[in-house]
Amino acid sequence: MFNMENVGLVLEGGGMRGLYTCGVLEYFMENDLYFNYVIGVSAGACNAVSYISRQQRRNEKVIIGFVKDWRYMSLRNLILSKSYFGMNFIFDEIPNKHVLFDFETFYNSPGVFLVGATDCRSGQPMYLNKNDLGEQFQALRASASLPMLSPIINYKGHELLDGGISDSIPIKKSIKDGNTKNIIVLTRNKGYKKSPGKFNTLLKLKYRNYPQLIETMLNRYKNYNETLDYIDHLEKEGKAVVIRPTKELEVGRLEKDPQKLHRLLQQGYEDTKRSYERIREFI
Repeated sequence: MFNMENVGLVLEGGGMRGLYTCGVLEYFMENDLYFNYVIGVSAGACNAVSYISRQQRRNEKVIIGFVKDWRYMSLRNLILSKSYFGMNFIFDEIPNKHVLFDFETFYNSPGVFLVGATDCRSGQPMYLNKNDLGEQFQALRASASLPMLSPIINYKGHELLDGGISDSIPIKKSIKDGNTKNIIVLTRNKGYKKSPGKFNTLLKLKYRNYPQLIETMLNRYKNYNETLDYIDHLEKEGKAVVIRPTKELEVGRLEKDPQKLHRLLQQGYEDTKRSYERIREFI
């Protein structure tokens, strides 16, 4: 038995790179390792719900099983519903008809689950909890609504977009909430640094009514890189264990190749297996 008090599990997003996180969580589930505090953004939050509902291999069935289906993600979706990812298909049809989601176990699970989204008016992060999830996973829809590829989600009186815009790796929120130890799952290789955005002119045009959001978007790369430096510092101080891809990534944010995705999932599983004793000792 582990003492899980004041231990946080922090999950980065990254679109289809989130298959790495699926592998990490799969290993945790196999070893009955469940955290009392889980915080994630975008793909990290989406993968976390099947972990919290204790449904092994569900993420794999959902993502790899449907990635070739145009209803999951496609330009056709973007034209028909203004979202590259098929939000209704992913967050309504799949969990209710195809790969059933265990809502009861999810809602009865102990502990805290936070989903990071970005408030478009303020440009600041907003954290939705388990009870804010919504009947059709509105909190996850908001957190995973990528700028330029998805519409703004109106939920609980807020206009929301991708949580990765304002707080890509929500480690500071976890520490603020009292977690003195953190397991951080990243979806980029060691040494990665984010570069300034390439589509800033388009962003400024599309979101011209949201000046604070634009400012946050333009500074995202700086905030992301500063967070990585902070995580390195925590790791050196023995306050965090970081799990990140050890092999060079061959999967992009919008990857559709099932074999590549499965290899990335397997890498997450193997990297976690190798780190497991260190994680046990840390906890």
